[in-house]
Amino acid sequence: MHSTIELLKNTSFPKVVRERLTTLQVNLGYQCNQSCLHCHVNAGPKRTETMSHQTVEVVLEYLGKNNIACLDLTGGAPELNNHFRELVETARHLGVHVIDRSNLTILTEKGCEDLAEFLANHQVEVIASLPCHLEENVDSQRGSGVYERSIQGLKQLNHFGYGQSDKHLPLHLVFNPSGPNLPPSQEELESTYKRELGKKGITFNRLLTLANMPIERFGSTLISKGQFEHYMELLRSAHDIANLKRVMCRSLISVDWRGYVYDCDFNQMLGLGLEFEGASPPHLRDIMETDLSGYPVTVADHCYGCTAGQGSSCGGALS
Repeated sequence: MHSTIELLKNTSFPKVVRERLTTLQVNLGYQCNQSCLHCHVNAGPKRTETMSHQTVEVVLEYLGKNNIACLDLTGGAPELNNHFRELVETARHLGVHVIDRSNLTILTEKGCEDLAEFLANHQVEVIASLPCHLEENVDSQRGSGVYERSIQGLKQLNHFGYGQSDKHLPLHLVFNPSGPNLPPSQEELESTYKRELGKKGITFNRLLTLANMPIERFGSTLISKGQFEHYMELLRSAHDIANLKRVMCRSLISVDWRGYVYDCDFNQMLGLGLEFEGASPPHLRDIMETDLSGYPVTVADHCYGCTAGQGSSCGGALS
């Protein structure tokens, strides 16, 4: 696999300074039941990295001491971590809003038959990846049969009340382009998703459009196809300075499976740690009682992926 970090370090991306921390995004491990072409984590069934119970306890301690509003769980497939349910239950007991970033097919895996019900019982927000409403496009990105299993997963979530306007169980879908292109209008594409999935009896709340990041598996594919520089020029030329006000790294930190801290999930994959008292990255326990407001964010050329066009973040388009 081609590494892209050396191609991204030399950057003219504007400085970004942190504001008040509201979201703790935690990567519970790189193991996944899928291997998607656009995956910026390079997750897959053969990955063995997973967060230990000891580190989960550090995460819970941090939540309790820092008045964090939101715990955002990601992976790999975060649900494959043995301590996923304990973490969810304890965080909800602390009054923290919990997001599960699901690939949907995990809901159809053996041993996960009750997962949708568990998430509903604990009022966990689900943000589910479905890179297209068309079966052919999904399977080409994620593997044969993934679309149909994703539809099954969505129907399970709908059965327990997700995606209904009168329920407190938000279900959002995530779109990624299939290649080196910027996402289309989030609002217009959402209408298409709702129309097409509605034909299958599926409802959801919002569609979030995310740009593909030129790192890990997707970045390596760009290099192999000779498309890396073209894609980077696309991102730079579409940079909208107004999106800087809303980038997620202003109010979020990303924690890897070992407990080390980064400015965002993308920086985590590049090994670009949060800068703290000479440590990069520091461990979560080392910043347990530190106010990170005013700290600079580590930036590189991939950051243009968050500000290009309508913008892109873990919450979808920025403008």
